[in-house]
Amino acid sequence: MTVKNHNQKYLQFRREYPFFEYQSYSFIIRNDQLIIKYSFNLSNKVEFTPIIKIPLKPFHILDSLSNSDIDNFIFHIGMVELVSYWKTACSPIVIIPHELDSEQIKWWKKLYFLGLGEFFYVNGISADIESFMTIESKGSHLSPSNRELNSNKVLVPVGGGKDSVVSLEVLRTSHIDIIPMILNPREASINTIETAGYSMGDSQIIYRTIDERLLELNKQGFLNGHTPFSALLAFVGALSCLMSGLSYIALSNESSANESTVPDSKINHQYSKSFEFESDFNWYVKKYLNNDISYFSLLRPVNELQIAKLFSGFTQYHNSFRSCNVGSKTDSWCGKCPKCLFTYIMLSPFIQEDKLIELFGKNLYSDINLVDILDELTGKAEVKPFECVGTPDEVMAAIHV
Repeated sequence: MTVKNHNQKYLQFRREYPFFEYQSYSFIIRNDQLIIKYSFNLSNKVEFTPIIKIPLKPFHILDSLSNSDIDNFIFHIGMVELVSYWKTACSPIVIIPHELDSEQIKWWKKLYFLGLGEFFYVNGISADIESFMTIESKGSHLSPSNRELNSNKVLVPVGGGKDSVVSLEVLRTSHIDIIPMILNPREASINTIETAGYSMGDSQIIYRTIDERLLELNKQGFLNGHTPFSALLAFVGALSCLMSGLSYIALSNESSANESTVPDSKINHQYSKSFEFESDFNWYVKKYLNNDISYFSLLRPVNELQIAKLFSGFTQYHNSFRSCNVGSKTDSWCGKCPKCLFTYIMLSPFIQEDKLIELFGKNLYSDINLVDILDELTGKAEVKPFECVGTPDEVMAAIHV
């Protein structure tokens, strides 16, 4: 990972763009979809209008919900969505359209700061949690929903990788009622739910559209980098629970997500998949959104090797699962990135070599171009890859099995 020296650019942008305003949000039901629109303003110089669309399904219960119930949840999704746009200039003041109490402001500053830990590190930005952002909230205070939710069903986010396959299969074979949830469906996630016996019609589907102006600013040299995407997934999941009348969101985050990417620091690519965030989110959602919602990771007690062993037994998914971010648009394994090599290594003790070569298109152990990535994965290099990968101990154990 190349670390840039963008600290002066960071300071310059903060002077040129002194505030970022979360101006408004709106939602309507049109063409059997809940359409959510956000309006963000970068110092009266750039406006962003990201959109989220949720197709309505027979299991939704919107007719029995009040506008104030939905309003609060949608506002909170915008609180996570805004960080993707704020990071372009890192404005020192963020203006919020509803009143937040002191505990909420402290909570959001922690999420933003730790969730952007990789962003600050990779850009060479010197920032601290006290001064990187001041949150100014105004307007009305939103109250939690007292809607009673059903504890007999569980919402399971599905990304198309081995982890969500294991969660689906463990819950499904335990005869627990499941509603799969997919954000921006791709071939691997669709194949996963269909292999498990579900359909797009049975599932909670969310379409998130990024404002093109963000991509334009990235091309112009504004600041860019990793944001806490799983936190967005958490708040979208909370809205999905409200819409579907469910209590539980079952994630597929394993124990290794707790380990910092940069040793002896709080910089963790997977911060919003960590148990720390999970605990913080549970506290927040129960206090400020709905006390019946519980957010947990089914796989938190197990490690990557145990997950790989379980997955190896679900052979029906082997040809269709994907974990490669580089190949996500083409539904393929690129065979060149940390995710590909890590997944290959984890599965190598449990799946025959010829089958692995068939799945990945080559023997990744014999690719000399992956030596540097292997050093990062095994802890020989100073820093792990900034990807959702396991610990060096888990990698070394898999290699030596």
